[in-house]
Amino acid sequence: MPKMKTNPGAKKRFTLTGSGKIKRKHAYKSHILTKKTKKQKRRLTNTGLVHKTDEARIKKLLVI
Repeated sequence: MPKMKTNPGAKKRFTLTGSGKIKRKHAYKSHILTKKTKKQKRRLTNTGLVHKTDEARIKKLLVI
């Protein structure tokens, strides 16, 4: 049986925390920032956690 390969796109986008949760970055922070408020841009800077319903799919992509 061949080895499972990690999805390269997922490898760049997600990291594991010490407790086993998956950390992610927020979307909509790359361009067209003039119409977004300072508060919205500031909140998009922070990282978030992947929802528990999506964790299994992402762990499969990361081969965990």
